[in-house]
Amino acid sequence: MKYRAASLGVLGFTVGLAGCMVGPKYKVPTAPAPPAYKEATSPDAFKETADWHIAKPADAIPRGAWWTIFNDAELNTLEPQVETANQTLKAADANLRAARANIRVQNANRYPTVGASPEVAGERDSATQPYFNAAEANNGEANLLLPFQLNYEVDLWGRIRREVAQSKEDSQATAADRQNALLMLQAEVATDYFELRAADAQQKLLNDTVTQYKEALRVTSNRFTGGIAPKSDVSQAETQLQAAKVAAADVAVGRAQYEHAIAILIGEPPASLTIPPGPLPVELVPPVVPAGLPSELLERRPDIAAAERRAAAANEQIGIARAAFFPTLALSGVGGLQSTALTSLFEPSSLIYAVGPMLSQTLFDGGRRRGYSEEAIAGFDEAAANYRQTVLTSYQQVEDNLVALRVLADESTQQRQATAAAQESERIFNNRYVGGVDTYLQVITAQTTALNNERNDIDILRRRMDATVLLVKVLGGGWDRTQLPPQ
Repeated sequence: MKYRAASLGVLGFTVGLAGCMVGPKYKVPTAPAPPAYKEATSPDAFKETADWHIAKPADAIPRGAWWTIFNDAELNTLEPQVETANQTLKAADANLRAARANIRVQNANRYPTVGASPEVAGERDSATQPYFNAAEANNGEANLLLPFQLNYEVDLWGRIRREVAQSKEDSQATAADRQNALLMLQAEVATDYFELRAADAQQKLLNDTVTQYKEALRVTSNRFTGGIAPKSDVSQAETQLQAAKVAAADVAVGRAQYEHAIAILIGEPPASLTIPPGPLPVELVPPVVPAGLPSELLERRPDIAAAERRAAAANEQIGIARAAFFPTLALSGVGGLQSTALTSLFEPSSLIYAVGPMLSQTLFDGGRRRGYSEEAIAGFDEAAANYRQTVLTSYQQVEDNLVALRVLADESTQQRQATAAAQESERIFNNRYVGGVDTYLQVITAQTTALNNERNDIDILRRRMDATVLLVKVLGGGWDRTQLPPQ
């Protein structure tokens, strides 16, 4: 009875010790968060939409398929293929599987390790060996051994539990990395797609311009033939036409390269993808993406979540390093059956066992443990600084794209007015030339000015679409921290 009470007391003491954990409790590193985005609160921000307002994350961007806000059927077809076929993402998936497998590896340390090593051995001594006692001669003997070993480390100071927690936090960080990679690839597809569509618009404009300049060349040639215009007018018209043809051909190069880039992003060889031409309408207005509040950004960006989870993992490493200063308690035992004959192997008298605890403590290591502890603290400080820097950079990226959208909206209005004026000027100078009032040089100048303004119209729209995609990206797409795998 006393032995049983003592055993229960030892067990209770061991369990109590196993509940101890050394090391600091984790707190999320503080990061500065302004009350609102400076560029989103400008008086004329997104002035083309009268009912614009700051929205919550769930209201701003569709969860998952964020690209549907652009209402483009071709883009809606391309984007889902990124998650199923992109090879960079498949590598991230493999990395995530490895991180999750490591949780099982670390969690296994919480349980005993049980093994078996059966052995069958025979031995016979030579009766003619030197100095052999003939009375000990035998015809050989066999030894059958069926042992089981058990080893278990009692987690007195929380080292094993912290290693398990660290592996879980690393796995969450890897999951956030995977989501961030997906978001970046999806944003790249959308950006390349709108670059391609802008190239289509440029191509259509330049093709129309070539047709217009061919007509201008015909008119000047007829005037020269009729003796009304000098030969220089024909040369200038020819030069203008050839320059437009060169520009039209050059656009095709960029368009093809964007199509090739999209093919690689969706996991296809470039030869397998053909996107039909579809110019961006110049009058297109990009969708409005409310930015929400800066504090919400911490929950919406996967790269911020990854940086925060790595800070938590670094904090666990401090506890692991500090646990090395305390004793280690291990329980080990071996038991099994041993006999010289198979017929008697399973008899009670063949039972063997050995069991006992082992307490170990490092008394002197030349400062190794202290070095590990200081290294772990420095590692946490680095992870915390990286987290704060990621947060600050995210604010900058949102502000950059908000101001880009606001300024480009103003530029778009101004550019359309400039384009309309240039087109009217071209019409007037062309009529004056036909009427013999002005030289053809003035027509050439007006044509060049009009074409440049029309191309600027398309370029500003392209930049607005790109900035909208980037704003969605830097806001985290349709992701938030609730999508992290549970610990």
